Amino acid sequence: MPASWSDFLVSRGAQRDGIEIHFGNPRVEIARAGQGPAIVPLTHLAPLRAQGEEAAPFLHNLFSNDVKTQGVERARWNSFSSPKGRMLASFLVWREGADFILAPAADLQPAFLKKLSMYVLRAKVKITNAAEESVLLGITGAGADKVLAAVGIAHPPTALAIAESGGIHWVGIAEKSWLLSVPTASAPALFDRLVDAGATPAGTGVWQAAMVAAGLPLITLPTQEEFVAQMLNYELIGGVSFTKGCYPGQEIVARTQYLGKLKKRMYRLHLGDGFASPPAPGQDLYAPDFPGQSVGKLVNVVPGPAGGYEALAVLQTSSAEGGDIRLGTPEGPQAALLPLPYALT
Repeated sequence: MPASWSDFLVSRGAQRDGIEIHFGNPRVEIARAGQGPAIVPLTHLAPLRAQGEEAAPFLHNLFSNDVKTQGVERARWNSFSSPKGRMLASFLVWREGADFILAPAADLQPAFLKKLSMYVLRAKVKITNAAEESVLLGITGAGADKVLAAVGIAHPPTALAIAESGGIHWVGIAEKSWLLSVPTASAPALFDRLVDAGATPAGTGVWQAAMVAAGLPLITLPTQEEFVAQMLNYELIGGVSFTKGCYPGQEIVARTQYLGKLKKRMYRLHLGDGFASPPAPGQDLYAPDFPGQSVGKLVNVVPGPAGGYEALAVLQTSSAEGGDIRLGTPEGPQAALLPLPYALT
């Protein structure tokens, strides 16, 4: 994150917690987003830029989704996996002119950039850290569309659609949630304009809570190489192409899709209070149908607006159907299933 942007956020009341920020009490911020719009600096994401005449085929040959046919009007969920089909990174991809922007988790971005650079060889493509030149903002919550209209986006883009105005790219993510890619020099003025239009500054937990509710997972360091794409419902949210040809892990992903029954899926959970330490990504889950064995792991966790925690978690489907899910140990706190906004087919 650029020092100038970090200093600006501190001047507006932001408090840093590693790669994340908040503006007071994260749980209160999440609850407040259900009542009105919030503007969130997405410091937990770190963009990369791919440029060059061979950028599209280069990315296409490495990622789970079709990049060659991707135009400037649509974003796509995408992922990069190991040869065994396990996700190393998940991210949104969109076009800014001829360039491609990737938005992985900030904690794994440096290693992801290094890994991609190893594949470049003689390809006419350059992959760079775009976190100094671009700032990512999220606007989410009730009335967020009215805030966008007040700053000139009268028709906010629908999910995965893109609008561009004055060098700012507005990307539809989910209902009542939009991602903004802003040149760093323009970000402070836009942030203040959005606040003046009625958005409340809020921490990264607010955006993450919206993504959990939307069933949109993010791979971070604790969950690297844990999941095949379908375990994270990635084909259900449009993050996998089964016609694009080969890429690392493609054989495993295709076999999972076409052979046999998928044994694990991602679910949305509610966890109660009273933990010695907050639940965290990568923690194991247990259920009676697999005595003494882990049946899954937490993927993303946020404070619940009314108490406890909400999470996305990969689980054995039989364990989810049984309904008795425990965190940490077979006798640990019980989790309750919450609905996702899409069907698990």
